[in-house]
Amino acid sequence: MSIRFENVSKSFRADDQDRTVLHDVSFEVQTGEILFILGKSGVGKSVTLKHIIGMIKPDSGRIQVDHFDVTKLFDRPDDELGFPLLRRRCGMVFQHPALLDSLTVFENIAFGLRNRPEFSESEIRRIVHEKMELVHLEDEILKLFPSDISYGMQKRVSIARTLAPAPSYLLFDEPTTGLDPVSTNQINNLILELSRALKVTSVVVSHDMGCALRIADRILVLDQSRILALGNVDEIKRSEEPLIRDFLAETLGDDFTKPSRSP
Repeated sequence: MSIRFENVSKSFRADDQDRTVLHDVSFEVQTGEILFILGKSGVGKSVTLKHIIGMIKPDSGRIQVDHFDVTKLFDRPDDELGFPLLRRRCGMVFQHPALLDSLTVFENIAFGLRNRPEFSESEIRRIVHEKMELVHLEDEILKLFPSDISYGMQKRVSIARTLAPAPSYLLFDEPTTGLDPVSTNQINNLILELSRALKVTSVVVSHDMGCALRIADRILVLDQSRILALGNVDEIKRSEEPLIRDFLAETLGDDFTKPSRSP
């Protein structure tokens, strides 16, 4: 199983001009790894993630997830063996919890299972309790509504909802947005814990170099619509790219010294 991008390009039309977000991007996410995608705002991190599940169609190139050729699925969008099956394999955690305010915590987590006949009510209840335990939430909040719990808890509930259908891939789009430092650290630890315990492949879009250095197997850095660097933590730390050196210096502070640059 893997995710593979081959020479993917994408532009968007704005103010009568084409803005290239991705240009000839190629990389592979290895089975079972945690890949962080880093870069400044607006460089195409979230766009890359959304390509994986077919939320965005590339202008050119090829995207493959397991045996699915995602780019070809756009030719048959109503095929029940296409996008629906792909998206069952890929669980997406967005920046904001996006919980349904009119449903309880229980019903939010169970929502993705309701229209699948293979799950009985007792099985749905078992899965919901299991996922609550995985994200370290107490069953007491299952009867509450999203507005009754903290924002950090809402984030965890959204992760539990994503886990409920048992995806093979977890896709996180800036999962710590809006959280305080303590909650941010907890969510980052949870990403590592879930990825290892469930043996899933995780792709994390983030601006947090410190977290990436701590839990990523590999780090991909995007800049100016291209891949600036792709490697493991040690390889990224040795990079001579000025942008990456700046990221590292900001993250590591006194523990990191940027090399002097030639005038």
